[in-house]
Amino acid sequence: MRYLSPYLRRFGKPFAAAILFLTLEALCDLLQPTLMSRIIDVGVQNKDLNYVFRFGGYMLLVTAFGAVAATMRNVISSHVSLNFGTKLRSDLFRKIQTLSFTSIDKFDRASLVTRLTNDVTQLQNFTNGLMRIFVKSPLICLGSLIMAIRLNPPLSVVLAVVVPMVAVLIVCNMRIGFPLFSRVQKALDRLNGVSREYLSGVRVVKAFNRFEFETDKFGGVNRSYREITARAMRMMSIFSPGIMLTVNFGIVAVIWIGGQRVDQGHMQVGHIIAFINYMTQILFSLLMISNVFNLFVRAKASSERIGEVFAERDDMTWKDGAAAKPQAAGSVSFKGVSFAYGGTDAVLRDVTLDCRPGETIGIIGSTGSGKTTLVSLIPRFYDAAAGTVEVDGTDVRDVEPKRLRERIAIVPQKTVLFTGTIRDNLLWGKEDATEEEMVRAAKMAQAHEFIAASPDGYDTKLGQGGVNLSGGQKQRLSIARALVRQPAILILDDCTSAVDAATETRIKAALREYAEGLTCLLIAQRMTSVMDADRIVVLDNGEIVGSGKHDELMRTCRTYQEIYRSQTGKEARANV
Repeated sequence: MRYLSPYLRRFGKPFAAAILFLTLEALCDLLQPTLMSRIIDVGVQNKDLNYVFRFGGYMLLVTAFGAVAATMRNVISSHVSLNFGTKLRSDLFRKIQTLSFTSIDKFDRASLVTRLTNDVTQLQNFTNGLMRIFVKSPLICLGSLIMAIRLNPPLSVVLAVVVPMVAVLIVCNMRIGFPLFSRVQKALDRLNGVSREYLSGVRVVKAFNRFEFETDKFGGVNRSYREITARAMRMMSIFSPGIMLTVNFGIVAVIWIGGQRVDQGHMQVGHIIAFINYMTQILFSLLMISNVFNLFVRAKASSERIGEVFAERDDMTWKDGAAAKPQAAGSVSFKGVSFAYGGTDAVLRDVTLDCRPGETIGIIGSTGSGKTTLVSLIPRFYDAAAGTVEVDGTDVRDVEPKRLRERIAIVPQKTVLFTGTIRDNLLWGKEDATEEEMVRAAKMAQAHEFIAASPDGYDTKLGQGGVNLSGGQKQRLSIARALVRQPAILILDDCTSAVDAATETRIKAALREYAEGLTCLLIAQRMTSVMDADRIVVLDNGEIVGSGKHDELMRTCRTYQEIYRSQTGKEARANV
């Protein structure tokens, strides 16, 4: 839990102030039974009304002082806990942002959402409770023990029996509760995961009429979450009544022993009343301490899950100041590159490829041949397991990822648009882009026409993921967003699959005009998309099996011939 140290330093002073006011409030509560016993044993017994009024006034003053302290404690604790939760959640989100894909892949996406929301909230609530009942209850309990012992030492033997028994119950509560609440949080991860999957694929669910299946699947994980939570709460619910029963037996013992001592003239009635009040305070304090430990167990489980993210160390390093002035802008080189995702077979094997500045490289191959993985190494989404990837003559592992990616624009295979306007999405490519730059990029991507036809033009609102656009429109917007960036290297990862052939031809023509001096890597499933590239690279099972122009590959590359035959239905001829 070392990650909590900066928050302790930042919020330590207001936290201490809240504890100070809470201590004052607890002291005021502890004084009340003693004052009450004085009123009974002196004022009432001697029928001294002035004494009763005077000590009654003292009780009112103590109560008012305690109320002021409680108000200040509430204000400070609410302020500190809310700010702590906000800062922790922001820092956790920022930490996730800085992790490489390799590190992020270690966590389930739904689990990260749960850690950002529910787990942080558990810690926030626990922090708030620390400055309210969590510290007050032990203070009241300890203070009541001291006051009760001072009031009547012989009667405090009851406390010597009751308190250890309650301590044993609390320890058992913690040892049993922690594993259970860890399982509760994992069950919540699964519940969030199923919900997220359904909501992201709701159109497919409805299209295939799988609503009942999804309902049953959600019902299954929901029931699992209910059962695990019920098991945890059922186990926890045993201890609070056990503590209450133990303390109530103690109160019965106090009344019985105290009554005998009053009859014998060794004790006054006011002392019994005060002692019972202190026993009652101890009872409620111990119950609250039990609840505190329940919340502590949940907070500890959440804290460890958050700590796992903060403890994740990114292996991605770089040299400060490397390649500050690139000599060959737009050049990309793969030298003996091999790569495998964690725990899987190699996806790329000894790939060597040079892309010259201003060259358009088409990359084609069967599904799973490693095309997307290959280009993912250029902006350093992942680091090669062997070999080197060089951009502008510098190993990408020597360059800060942020600076490296400023020179690269990528249109991913899966189109991703964000909630907001079309303008907002285009500005993702370049934050300070002018209207002219956005319009020019949209025209090259063949998106300007449908944008202009929209009621609000570039200020048209997009739903989550661009749900109010067609697949082709989303792809064209994604291309325009990349072109606004005016990069040195443009990566197009099968980004025209939803665009008709005529529109694709116009996009490619605009790119040829725009791409003078721009290195373009074009991944495609359709052979027609790469046939006019300066060079075509054929990947098969993670290896380059062919490189050259279309005619050359039709003569020399068997894999390319098979792709041609599968897409055209014609026999490939060697003399094409």
